[in-house]
Amino acid sequence: MLSKRVIAAARSRAFFASRGAQCTAVSLSQGWKVANYIRRAQLHSKTVKVPQMAESISEGTLRSWSKQVGDTVEVDEEVATIETDKIDVSVNAPTAGKIVELLAKEEDTVSVGQDLFIIAPGEGGASAAPEEQKTDPEEPKDQQLDKTIPEPRAPSAADKQSGGIPPEAPKESKKEVKKQDSKPKEDKSKAPPPAPKAPGNRGETRVCSIAMPVLVKMNRMRLRIAERLKESQNAAASLTTFNEIDMSSLMEMRKKYKDEVLKQHDVKLGFMSAFARACALALKEIPAANASIEGDEIVYHDFVDLSVAVATPKGLVTPVVRNAEGMGFVEIEKEIAALGNKARDGKLTLEDMAGGTFTISNGGVFGSLYGTPIINLPQSAVLGMHAIKDKPVVVNGQIVIRPIMVVALTYDHRLLDGREAVTFLVKVRDYIEDPRKMLLALS
Repeated sequence: MLSKRVIAAARSRAFFASRGAQCTAVSLSQGWKVANYIRRAQLHSKTVKVPQMAESISEGTLRSWSKQVGDTVEVDEEVATIETDKIDVSVNAPTAGKIVELLAKEEDTVSVGQDLFIIAPGEGGASAAPEEQKTDPEEPKDQQLDKTIPEPRAPSAADKQSGGIPPEAPKESKKEVKKQDSKPKEDKSKAPPPAPKAPGNRGETRVCSIAMPVLVKMNRMRLRIAERLKESQNAAASLTTFNEIDMSSLMEMRKKYKDEVLKQHDVKLGFMSAFARACALALKEIPAANASIEGDEIVYHDFVDLSVAVATPKGLVTPVVRNAEGMGFVEIEKEIAALGNKARDGKLTLEDMAGGTFTISNGGVFGSLYGTPIINLPQSAVLGMHAIKDKPVVVNGQIVIRPIMVVALTYDHRLLDGREAVTFLVKVRDYIEDPRKMLLALS
């Protein structure tokens, strides 16, 4: 007759064999379901390509993926961002569905028309939450495995008689512990004496370390900015003239009307609108400052498209305020605020930055006192604004303290002579020192 242990082992082997067959069947079933889903997705999927970005842009750097494989998207929802040398281009989903495959990695260079990702059309929405792990199929009652951990049983009388429970280890005597504790002290006392110092050594510890440089790849916009700035230095015959402007009248006007403007038009009244308006009027009187060179010809413009320099995390951009000659202070402030928000959010388009006949750069917001701005080719001049500082000046024979801003005009000497450049800057100064002249269009 077989012993109870042999019978129990045989039953356990039979159970695990049947259990393994069931697991294999379940795994195969799930595998077929996944394969069928992938096959259906591939049949109805759509490959999205890198879109056309601009006439002069044929490639870019894949900056980031907004969605990953398995995420669901709505129509026209952003999936990826491509960085070019001018703007960031968003690649949106052409239809609602689920992202099946990404065909490029971040930081890869992608060309217009290249396959970018695959989407399976379907219902969009938020990404589905991960499904809970499904429980194993029900097991027959006669094969169910008791998954509870049995509690240790109380020792029986037989166990006590047979010595089944091991006796507790005897505690060490206090004397032995004291002897062990005393050993480290003996080791310390027997430690070897320190080596004698070398002659001339004053005991200082010197650490020789080599600082490793951190290499960061330049983004496309920074590369393009560097290229254009160097091109401007090499091509234009740049020269800079300076002047000082008493900002008292403009600051008084701003202080008086800024709350009313903010309440009625929901825009802050700053100094940029006054300088933009002053430049627009001065450019009408000095048209060469609003011109450009194309080949061996001079192009004069009968409109003023002001490029306003805006600092962004990726670099300096110059969105354009169109037809500034026909705008008032509030209209200019609204347009500058809208373009500044788009620039900081990375939403500027090529149309927002194309063109421009004259540039204004305000380094004063960062505390700059003096500077020589660089011409934004093919323009012929750029105005640089700086910080306002109280200075002693002479007014009617008296020394008084006035808020003074130093302004700089960098101009292309191929187009403008010193007379025209200085005259332009003096007219801007006169308009700012007496803003009423701009309302009356008096020079």
